[in-house]
Amino acid sequence: MPTSIPKPDRVRPGQGKATPNRSLERGIAVLRAFRAGSAMLGNSEIAERTGLSRSTVSRLTQSLIETGMLEYIPQFRAYRLGVPVLSMAHAMRDSSQVLKVATPLMVELAMRHKINVGLAVADGDEMVYLESFRYNRRQSLRTVVSGQRIPMALTSLGRAYLATLTPEDFSRMLAAFAGKSRGEAWRGLRREIEAAVSSVQDKGYCVACWQPQVVAMATPMRFEGYGVHVLNVSVSTQQDAQTVEAALAKPLMELAEAIRVRMRSLE
Repeated sequence: MPTSIPKPDRVRPGQGKATPNRSLERGIAVLRAFRAGSAMLGNSEIAERTGLSRSTVSRLTQSLIETGMLEYIPQFRAYRLGVPVLSMAHAMRDSSQVLKVATPLMVELAMRHKINVGLAVADGDEMVYLESFRYNRRQSLRTVVSGQRIPMALTSLGRAYLATLTPEDFSRMLAAFAGKSRGEAWRGLRREIEAAVSSVQDKGYCVACWQPQVVAMATPMRFEGYGVHVLNVSVSTQQDAQTVEAALAKPLMELAEAIRVRMRSLE
């Protein structure tokens, strides 16, 4: 069953007064089970990913089919996301003033330095890319698109986000990560996370190398009316992390400040 984790940066009007709608929460959990590379899922797979019983999943998927959020493919006895999900994603992107402000600045930096530039937000124990521009000179083995998820604990994006949490929420996130990675592997990962958080507090950014020959740096940004957004730059290189940091720390932080300035001008 999936680990329960906090979502501290969600805006919840009237929080603490309304009773949560469990059916709605479970229906959303079913939709969340669909990821890139998982175009179709059966009841068993959905149950495994959500921690819900198969009978509950069966009831929820029927309701989601009736509302158009899911489509059923008889020959595979599986479901796929319906068209309304795409229109909601488009509406979300179109409504984001942060994206509108950040996108041209991100493109300009990516092209000028021939690097990869991304913007992401947290969702559970993962980071979700809102936008990514890939202009690295070297061919990367990984293609990043809007909506793609990456692990929070391993990446510069995720660790920069973790640096923005309260001590209580940070401890809960670490406990959630510890449930998935134990022993010496977890102790080493925890040291890396804590070092990254200290780096964000001291320098404003952190560095991570969670993929071979890829160095990434990230810095968190807060905007009124939005959750935490995290900006990152990365390169596919044989250079060490210190060399990349020396070259890209200033461009990253200048880009973040330029986005902040433009956002403030819209207030």
